[in-house]
Amino acid sequence: MPLTYDIISKGFVVIAAATCPLLLFVNAPFGRFTLPNDHVLTIFNVDGIKSWIFMELFSPITFTYAFTQAPLLDHVSPVSAPQGLLAGLFLAHYLNRALVSPLRTPSRSRSHLSVVLAGMCFNIFNGLMMGTYLRSDIAHAFLSVAFRRPSYWGGILIWLAGFTGNILHDEILLNIRRNAKAKGKAKYEDDPAKKRAEHYAIPHGYLYKYISYPNYFCEWVEWIAFAFAAAPLPPLSSPAAFMENIHGPWVFVLSEILLMLPRAYKGHQWYLDKFAEYPKERKAVVPFII
Repeated sequence: MPLTYDIISKGFVVIAAATCPLLLFVNAPFGRFTLPNDHVLTIFNVDGIKSWIFMELFSPITFTYAFTQAPLLDHVSPVSAPQGLLAGLFLAHYLNRALVSPLRTPSRSRSHLSVVLAGMCFNIFNGLMMGTYLRSDIAHAFLSVAFRRPSYWGGILIWLAGFTGNILHDEILLNIRRNAKAKGKAKYEDDPAKKRAEHYAIPHGYLYKYISYPNYFCEWVEWIAFAFAAAPLPPLSSPAAFMENIHGPWVFVLSEILLMLPRAYKGHQWYLDKFAEYPKERKAVVPFII
């Protein structure tokens, strides 16, 4: 693989591993952790829905560019059907994440500009990494007999289950906001900018019976399944061998888990602190475990 791809993929692993413990102490200022209206840094807060669409669109755009034009590759093989199907799954996820879901969201807390810029950078490089890998000779060779490999079809089916679960549990959260808006519970703070104070409630149904963040869990299921279908499992014999042989889909899985796990833990604690009646038997993000 080319040097630029290696720098991006290895950099993802290092940055995610270094950022994970930091996020246990610092709340990224968006969503339920958005900065209060009296905070001096709220001058850098931006519209939650528009900023989400802006930063998430970079991933499918850069992925499509890397997959179709292969600017980081010296040699490009023809796109096989297994490669094309996986590319379609990646774009389907981000079509929902970047456009369908936010455009169906009745309201969203404002986001700090730092979050938007960090998300934009993540999505640019992740799109380049994933598109480059799927168009590479390594992916082409690994997927040459994919249609005869049970792990490929199993990965596709589990990806679909995770994708469906992600949408299903997000819909429960959207319904909380829709109902709050209909009943007049989503109020505006008494300040010149009229920034919305989002209404939060305890979500129920499906995996919410067991965990506070089933949307995160289902997204992890998606990308773990995708990685099994798309790339060889990196060796676990030593850290050096792992870093030398890890490819884009597994880098994406690892970075997602490392960056989302602290937020799920902090968000779970937020629910427990905010709602006295919050189910104590729920875990944060992995049923019965975490």
